[in-house]
Amino acid sequence: MTEQRSLVLITVDCLRADHVGFLGYQRPTTPFLDSLAVSSRIFDEAVATGSPTFYSFPGIMASRYPLSLGRQAIGLAPSENTLVTRMKQAGYRTAAFIAGNPYLTSRFGYDTGFDKFEDFLDRRPTGSASYSLGVPSRVTRFNREIAKACHSSGALAPLYDEAYFRYTSWKALRRRKTTDELRPYPAANEVVDRACEWLDQAGRPFFLWLHFMDAHAPYYPPRESLAEMGLPIESRRMQYLNLWWSREDLKSSSLLSHANEVGELYDAGIRSVDMQVQRLVKHLEFLQLWDGCVLALTADHGEEFLDHGGRYHKTSSLAEELIHVPLLIRAPGLSGRRETAPFSLLNLAPTLLDCLAIDVPDSFRGCSYWGQKLNEDAIVISECIAGCNNPYVETDRIGPRLLSLRQAQYKLVIDFRNSTEYFFDLTRDPGELHPLLREHSKPVRSRLLEEARKHLANAVASNCELKIAARLNELQAQTGASRKTGEPASPSLIEVTV
Repeated sequence: MTEQRSLVLITVDCLRADHVGFLGYQRPTTPFLDSLAVSSRIFDEAVATGSPTFYSFPGIMASRYPLSLGRQAIGLAPSENTLVTRMKQAGYRTAAFIAGNPYLTSRFGYDTGFDKFEDFLDRRPTGSASYSLGVPSRVTRFNREIAKACHSSGALAPLYDEAYFRYTSWKALRRRKTTDELRPYPAANEVVDRACEWLDQAGRPFFLWLHFMDAHAPYYPPRESLAEMGLPIESRRMQYLNLWWSREDLKSSSLLSHANEVGELYDAGIRSVDMQVQRLVKHLEFLQLWDGCVLALTADHGEEFLDHGGRYHKTSSLAEELIHVPLLIRAPGLSGRRETAPFSLLNLAPTLLDCLAIDVPDSFRGCSYWGQKLNEDAIVISECIAGCNNPYVETDRIGPRLLSLRQAQYKLVIDFRNSTEYFFDLTRDPGELHPLLREHSKPVRSRLLEEARKHLANAVASNCELKIAARLNELQAQTGASRKTGEPASPSLIEVTV
């Protein structure tokens, strides 16, 4: 009997497709992954099912669209079939090491099915992102009043903003901190350290999921990856660049002056991941596990660097820089092959299960393309709720939808905030800067609109029991959080919306 293959799934937060070498990027961000790509299956046009993390991972782990359980459901539902639960049923040892992403936790169901689940949240430094709404101090309230008065006068607003930035940056830079002190997430080497410790005792077959945050803002790459990239940037300069890049008072034209330096920090974060993936593979080789191991690497979403005037990955866009992600699958005995047709990450979990000869759950919405040629005429769908940048605030979840439908050449984006459609020819306009007129390519546009209608109808008609289970789980989680903080639960939590 042939021994079962093991699986390593690597997801890199904020890794856009056009910043990896095996997809054509010129900077040396991924030399080790580029060497793996020669004997791997590369998906040139892999597309996330949504952006950001909380709208992309239901597609990766449960092979379903992020809004199929309703707007208020974030994460995975109790008893939902996922990649890991299916592998656990097949007899796999399972472990996940998640570098501090607050949306990939037991709170949102991502620990289900794992023998070992470590999210590193207890190791995030004091002062990192908080998701509770605290009461502002007197100084803060006083400053807000000054800011309000200055911004009521157009002439004073720029002067106030510049003075405030200089003061806050001076205050932050007074105390010199190392890169490790400044970084709010564990670096890739810490995650790989824990993974290697687990692998030493794991046995076969195993499923290992690693999620890296090195490419996520704020951008504080380790010194080693900066050196490999030839970037002698000191921690104090990195801190200034991150403070400056987060300014809300500057227009994109002003932000351009330091955009290249910020991009270099981002790229060095990617290089850090590449270096640690190489170390992980060497450890698998040392344990004589690599020859029986499948490795898949992808991202939950990308990152914007003023491509459309924005930064980071806010839910105001489904542009290509946010949903076009890399995807590499390496398997023993597999020869190199490139897929140029669009491939939704909805299909990733069934494809990986098929590769491992494990039955795919009927509940999965995606299909396996292991050993099969992609459909050149396929349409891939991405969606999110516009403006939902913090799902811990429940009211943010119930806004209007953004919907993207993409095929090989054309892409249709429907913005339900203002009932607007944007139709792009990605061959002639890969930057999505010039929407086509309604009269252009009417048959294609009509087909994409019909697919949009079907998608929305399927979402309404999808599994009501799972919707109710997800909503009840969310109510219990929020009620528990309210009891801990002593705050009353929101009246809107009484209703179960499917």
